[in-house]
Amino acid sequence: MSVITLRVTEEKHERIKSLAVSRGVSVNKLIDEAMTIMIAKQDIETRFKARAAKGDITAGIALLDKVLEKREAYDKTLSR
Repeated sequence: MSVITLRVTEEKHERIKSLAVSRGVSVNKLIDEAMTIMIAKQDIETRFKARAAKGDITAGIALLDKVLEKREAYDKTLSR
């Protein structure tokens, strides 16, 4: 395991501490989870770009449209 020194403003540090408390985790765990999410997003984007380079544009747009439709339907259920 490695140690990282992180410089943030006092205000941001207080907000991070408050967020960690509200989630019932340590500041270290909160930052570790945030970094894990960022790495996962980067991995997903990299895989998506690699597959997109090999894929069918029309089929890809159709899939994205399908996802958008489902998202819009989901959002409507939340606003009720």
